[in-house]
Amino acid sequence: MGVFKTLFLTEIAKGLALTLRKLFSPPVTVQYPEERKPVAPGFRGRHALVRDPETGKDRCIGCLRCAKVCPSRCIYIETERDPETKRKVVTKYEIEALRCVYCGYCEEVCPVNAIVLTEFYEYIGYSREELYFDKERLLKNWDEFIITQKRPYFNPYWKPRGVPEKMLPAPKRKAEGV
Repeated sequence: MGVFKTLFLTEIAKGLALTLRKLFSPPVTVQYPEERKPVAPGFRGRHALVRDPETGKDRCIGCLRCAKVCPSRCIYIETERDPETKRKVVTKYEIEALRCVYCGYCEEVCPVNAIVLTEFYEYIGYSREELYFDKERLLKNWDEFIITQKRPYFNPYWKPRGVPEKMLPAPKRKAEGV
């Protein structure tokens, strides 16, 4: 049997046939910078703080839920009381993107839909500091992301499936596209 295969080079012929079949089939690769694959629904990419279109400020109320639920402990928030309004004001909101596991828990738990993992997947940095997002950078990320949207943006985690509407906080019940 081995002499027959060696004599007629059947294994080489099978390999050559496979090569010829693949040579004339359409390519599976994408010419990356020119062509981009569509992002799947629910994709989690670069972090952003949602800017309230009415006030121009971030929506965050400083409840600290996102920092508490984060399994990788990559969200750091500091708040203060505003002496005039007696409300919490977020003075520091930082995310260390290198530690993030992109689980999306912060999006789900936020009662006012303030944090989003956008659909941007191409971001790099040459140092750790470039991937440490502070509040201003997170708002800038939102501004860059929202101009790419052709229709009002609605994050699927703002109203999670399977949760009755009456069980959601009021801002999540009223969640509309931004």
